[in-house]
Amino acid sequence: MTTGPYHGRLRRLGVRRLSAAFTAGVIAVAAVLLAPQPAAADTPWLTVSQDRYASFSVPAAYVQEHLGTVSQVVVEGNFGPSSAWAEFGLTRRGDVWSGVLGALKPGLYHYQVTADDTKSLKDPTNSTSVASNPLQSTFFVPGDSARWLADAPPGTGGAIGTLTYRTKNGPRTALVWTPPGYATKGPKVYPALFLQSGEGAATTDWLDLGRSKQILDNLSAAGAMKPMVVVFNDVNGSDGKELKDLRKAVADRYRVLRDPAHQAIAGVSDGATQALRAALANPGQFSHVGWFSGHSTPDVDRRNAEAVNRSVTLLRLYTGNVTDPAYNTTYRLMKALGRADVRFEFDGVNPDGGANWNTWQENLVDFVPRLFRHVSDHGPSPGHRQLKREFVPPPAGTTPTPFVSEDGFVTFETTTEFKDAQHVTVWANIAPGGSWLRVPLTRDGDRWRATVGPLEPWFYYYRFIVDRVAVKDTSNPTKVTSEPMWSTLFIPGARSRLLSDVPAGQGGTVESMTYRSTVAGQDRTALVWTPPGYDPDRTRPYPVLYLQHGSGQSYTDWVEMGRAKQILDHQFLDGDLVPMVVVMGNGNSSDFNSELLDNIVPTARERYNISSESSQQALAGLSMGGGQALGVLRAHPGEFAYVAALSAGFGSGTGVDVEAINSGTKMLRLYVGDQTDFVYPSFMASLTTLNNLGIRYEFDGVTPGPHGWDVWQKNLIDLAPRLFKR
Repeated sequence: MTTGPYHGRLRRLGVRRLSAAFTAGVIAVAAVLLAPQPAAADTPWLTVSQDRYASFSVPAAYVQEHLGTVSQVVVEGNFGPSSAWAEFGLTRRGDVWSGVLGALKPGLYHYQVTADDTKSLKDPTNSTSVASNPLQSTFFVPGDSARWLADAPPGTGGAIGTLTYRTKNGPRTALVWTPPGYATKGPKVYPALFLQSGEGAATTDWLDLGRSKQILDNLSAAGAMKPMVVVFNDVNGSDGKELKDLRKAVADRYRVLRDPAHQAIAGVSDGATQALRAALANPGQFSHVGWFSGHSTPDVDRRNAEAVNRSVTLLRLYTGNVTDPAYNTTYRLMKALGRADVRFEFDGVNPDGGANWNTWQENLVDFVPRLFRHVSDHGPSPGHRQLKREFVPPPAGTTPTPFVSEDGFVTFETTTEFKDAQHVTVWANIAPGGSWLRVPLTRDGDRWRATVGPLEPWFYYYRFIVDRVAVKDTSNPTKVTSEPMWSTLFIPGARSRLLSDVPAGQGGTVESMTYRSTVAGQDRTALVWTPPGYDPDRTRPYPVLYLQHGSGQSYTDWVEMGRAKQILDHQFLDGDLVPMVVVMGNGNSSDFNSELLDNIVPTARERYNISSESSQQALAGLSMGGGQALGVLRAHPGEFAYVAALSAGFGSGTGVDVEAINSGTKMLRLYVGDQTDFVYPSFMASLTTLNNLGIRYEFDGVTPGPHGWDVWQKNLIDLAPRLFKR
């Protein structure tokens, strides 16, 4: 799958200069993955390849011992769109629950293993931890877009200390980062930044999930920030007296400047609200203020505007996209600040960030270099968008779902029949490459609801999982005949153009063709696409492609899930396709060779003006259908001049007539998904078999994605224009 440019790391403030500093070696990013270290003698549950695929392998015996007998196991983590929390389902294979997810974007991930929705455990082979949530572990995927999150070279970073201080409510603790070269004695003093966590989060989250030490270390080493002392505290330390107590304790313990001009404050979620409230209610305390996805809008008193503008050098607001609850809050805050004539800056809407630490990491990278120094750029980060209005999906129960808004955000909603459910997710092909993730829905009255995105323009399919039972979205009229629980949705855009409907009356025609199956002993149906302008009386018969489905599917799937009609219509209208007839038969047969050659092919020749010449016949299929196509090639070499297998292996070389295959086949083209496609290992092994046999073939290379329709749609898009042109 081709993805667009990744927005969201440091973009302004001399990004070219900072990148050059990295290139020059100021910050050394390891070329190998910083994989978690397993406990002694234990096989790691998680391994991450250098091309960013995460492989999970959880021993079934361990799950049984600690959680009892379970029916499903998932890995929960920040894997979803906008780094949202999502569930990645594992498959029981022998003695392990396993699965491969990727390719992941560079960044920090945190996860836990959960069985049957409610039984969770920590990965005991991963030594990392999240202090605020003992069940979670982390892993870091390096890459240029996450370079500020990498560990700085040993000896080049700052230090983290613990500060205990007194308040009227008893002793509290804060964490303090001091910059490289900081000394407890000497003439040099530093400005101070106070960073607050949100309600329900912990001070330690700034380090465990925010990677704040790494960010500060790297910015410092790159010369991208003013040397300062950074204090991490929880939201309870920001209310009036307690914040004053903390500032005094910091000033008494560390060499910091006490005047407001050298004091800054920022926070996430409720911490952002408290930070801004401190600056607005009592102007003159802080000169720099950062709002990272504030939870609620503090009062903005116009009478304080002059004092705020005089004392606050920088008030900068940050928010994620519409999946961030702060999106609407930030819009209202901007309006309130504008009405009160309070000066502020807005970083713009992060198009692919939600309310999570991945977004707040980016906020910190942008905010810190602006403190206590002259900055010429005060606009939004490149790629960030304006915030023109609040995001308000239709009220619950007022519209069929899903509701698709601009920029690819999709709101899913159940009916009221699941009001007593305990755990509801939407399971869809929204993971990298088109793999499947389950995104939790939340209660909305008697319904369950969630907004997911942004999703790239493409074709998606989904179902609800209600207390571990698959359920169709009955509000969505789309259907998948072979998979009754699935529903579909389409997001238009340049990337998905070939999957969209062509204007009415311009495309080809799909008809049902009934034939007698001597193998099954019953009448069966195939679907047949004929091109625009198809002429049953044309002197020259049309070439024909027999296109087969996979196991568990049927003749309807290439139309309902593969978007074959839309692909063929567009390619014909674009002039890329030789006019042909495409027959999609039922491959669920005990003897496919006979089913195809004795039943489907003769009926198609009788009903349609198609050629019987081998040079004008093609056979292709996916998965099981790909294996069937290759089986026909082996048993009847030369019958079809064009053969293609999608996500299917060739098998052994026993009894293969290599000369007949090579002389009778104009094109043998092979396709496979990436490491998330479970046939990938056997497919790659079959290439060795073909090479050893001397069979000529074409390999399209790995198609990013799993054993699923995202891959096979792309394969058909590549294959169809190649047919009948040699």
